[in-house]
Amino acid sequence: MRKQNSEFLTAFTSEASNDIKNTDYFGFVELDDYACYVIADGIDDQLEALSARLAVTAATNAFLEAPSMGRRTVKRCLRAANKALLEAKSKTRLKASVLIVLTNYVKLRYGQAGNIRLRLYRNGFLQHASADQSLTMDLVREEKVPRDKVAEHIERNNLYTYLGQEKDFRPYVSKKIKLTNSDAVALYTRGVWEHVDEGELKDLFADATDQPGETVDSMEDLLLSRQPGDLQKYTFAVIFANKLFVDPNRKRKIRRIIMVIVPVIAVIAVLGVLLLVRHNRREDKKAQLQLAYTDTIEYIQMNNYTRAGETCGNACSLAEELKDRVMQAELGSCRKLIEAVQTAQGFLDAEDYAEAQRAFLEASKQAAYVDNLGLDYIKDKLELTAGYLSVYDLIYLGDSLTQNLQYDRAEEKYLEAKAQALKLYFDSGRSAAIEALEKLYEEQKALAEAEEEARQEQLATEEAGVSFIAQGDVAFAQGDYGSALVYYTSAMQKYEQLKDEVQKEALQAKLDATAQKMADQDKLAAEAEGYLNQAAEAMAAGDYSNARKYYLLARDVYATLKDEEGLGEVSRRMEMLDIKEGSQPPVQESDE
Repeated sequence: MRKQNSEFLTAFTSEASNDIKNTDYFGFVELDDYACYVIADGIDDQLEALSARLAVTAATNAFLEAPSMGRRTVKRCLRAANKALLEAKSKTRLKASVLIVLTNYVKLRYGQAGNIRLRLYRNGFLQHASADQSLTMDLVREEKVPRDKVAEHIERNNLYTYLGQEKDFRPYVSKKIKLTNSDAVALYTRGVWEHVDEGELKDLFADATDQPGETVDSMEDLLLSRQPGDLQKYTFAVIFANKLFVDPNRKRKIRRIIMVIVPVIAVIAVLGVLLLVRHNRREDKKAQLQLAYTDTIEYIQMNNYTRAGETCGNACSLAEELKDRVMQAELGSCRKLIEAVQTAQGFLDAEDYAEAQRAFLEASKQAAYVDNLGLDYIKDKLELTAGYLSVYDLIYLGDSLTQNLQYDRAEEKYLEAKAQALKLYFDSGRSAAIEALEKLYEEQKALAEAEEEARQEQLATEEAGVSFIAQGDVAFAQGDYGSALVYYTSAMQKYEQLKDEVQKEALQAKLDATAQKMADQDKLAAEAEGYLNQAAEAMAAGDYSNARKYYLLARDVYATLKDEEGLGEVSRRMEMLDIKEGSQPPVQESDE
């Protein structure tokens, strides 16, 4: 019914080149509902080559298998034509340009591979034009070649898509083009457009009647009048859409469609509203998520990890609700970083600097998963923590030096720790350093006092030792060797405390001399005791004269010993001797 109630007229001409070769081909088939027009330009330049005819035949056969004017049908026809050339048994490789036009007598669609051209004229004006798939046309788009110089450009036949292409076969398929009554479609190969420009063709169609043959003849007369020496084979075909098909059931169809569509539209509208509300809510949540994510990043950059943790938690909830896996992963990394920094900060606040340092190192590793976000802050904290640890290391070193009594070096370490703590504004470290210094000074003071006390004690001991020696010397000089022995022994004890070996050796000589003197005195005392005993025996025998002699000898010994007690005993006994001698009658001397 479509073809019978429309008027599509077709006319064409196809002529060989000066070498009596014509590798162009045009064919068409008009069915009741659809029509197919195929024009091909063989570009293998072989007389016996059948590339154009094979392409047209394969394309029309593919169309007849399932007539329509859809994109898939156009592509199927193009692929069939390309396959036919690739699989053809030929001595040479077959290649061709092709252009396929499909119509339902109301609209048309075309597919193209190569540089065959299509022009659609309406009321004498160009309405639509195809574009060559050549290097020259690419240069025209880049404004490197003027459009009116295309027919002369050396790369006009350098095609990037054509039939017979094994790889990267990417033909162009147009959208549907709506026709109007009296539209004219021209299809022509390079033999035409290389010698007839666009303006001349436009003039031909501006003066055209409703008979396509007249237009074809006019174009051929124009071309041949030029008598070009390099004229190649050419094909020129025109399709006049004098009358388009009008569907008599169009209004009824529209009414039925409306009756079906209105409820559908109502349902769709309700669903649309619901979906719109849902979409708006989702978009609101997306905006909230993006804002929370941005706030999280900004709070991290501001080193406010408490607020960053709060906004990150909100963002994670929104991302989970929206099932945004990418954002969940991103926020998960941010949350791990925030938790790592907060843990490290907790150790730092608790003054557990070793654990804080370890935790900040772990946080720096986590920062790598979020484009090193917050890394500068973590590095600053690591540097600060290292400084704190250094302060305590200096204090510990000072303590060790103090234990080894290296007070000057210990003081240096404590002062260095104090200076570093001041530089870091580290109050706890500064207090610890000051406390260590005060303890050091107290210990130094106590040590100094102990040393002074020891020195005074040593001086007192030395003075006591000297005094004992002097007293011993006086006693020794007076012959009071017992006292001298006591003094010398006391002095020896003092010098033993002082560990003065020189004085001990000198004292030992004095002690030896004293002991010798005392031994000599003991002998004299025994001698005196013997004289007293002999005197007593003489008195008992009445030999008062010998008794006196022995008493006098004993007195001399006691006088030598300076023994007052012994001298007193001798004096008492001599008095007794005098008493006894006085009581005896005088002795009568006899004369012999």
